[in-house]
Amino acid sequence: MNTPGVRLPILVSFYETYLADQEPAQFLRKVQQYYTQGTLQRLAEHPMAEIRRAAVLALGFLGDYEVNATLGRALHDDDRTVRMLAENGIRSVWRRAGTPKQQELLALIVRLNQARRFQEAAQRASQLIAEAPWLAEAWNQRAIARFGMEDYAGAIEDCAQTLELNPYHFAAATGMGHAYLRLNNPRSALESFRQALKLNPSLEAVRCQVVRLSRLLEEQ
Repeated sequence: MNTPGVRLPILVSFYETYLADQEPAQFLRKVQQYYTQGTLQRLAEHPMAEIRRAAVLALGFLGDYEVNATLGRALHDDDRTVRMLAENGIRSVWRRAGTPKQQELLALIVRLNQARRFQEAAQRASQLIAEAPWLAEAWNQRAIARFGMEDYAGAIEDCAQTLELNPYHFAAATGMGHAYLRLNNPRSALESFRQALKLNPSLEAVRCQVVRLSRLLEEQ
């Protein structure tokens, strides 16, 4: 909704139309016609929440890995909608690093993990890591595969490397916490879950784990 007496960027109009018709292709076409990625990043930190919402949505759809930090900061926004859009968008952005061929292989690894074909996913992820060791999401996907194969120590190592490469990767911090739980190490699990919550305060399931583990350790 437009704020009376305030001239809003046309981006807000595109956003409102998108909310009404749910046509992402049309929204993206209009945004690309009028805005650069750099301008969208600046608007993502605008004082007005409705402008931040529109910019963060656009970056989630269109942004390359360079917008990772912008969306990572948006996870702490005062506006709940901005936080939600940032969380959805940043997960997609994590998969847009690397060359088109590397992104294609990463997409295959994601599908293999989703299909619970963990051994094959781990092998493909190792192949991608050897080619592009700076690709944080390759390490994260191998961590997921290793967790699925009950190699929890290996999963923790890969989560740690993911966070070294991408300090905004709350999913890796969460995964590390679950792996530590499987290794019966609640203290390290609590530390990992706290790190995840620090990166993304909207992780309510993680918040519950922090409360549960804090009480458990206090009782010991």
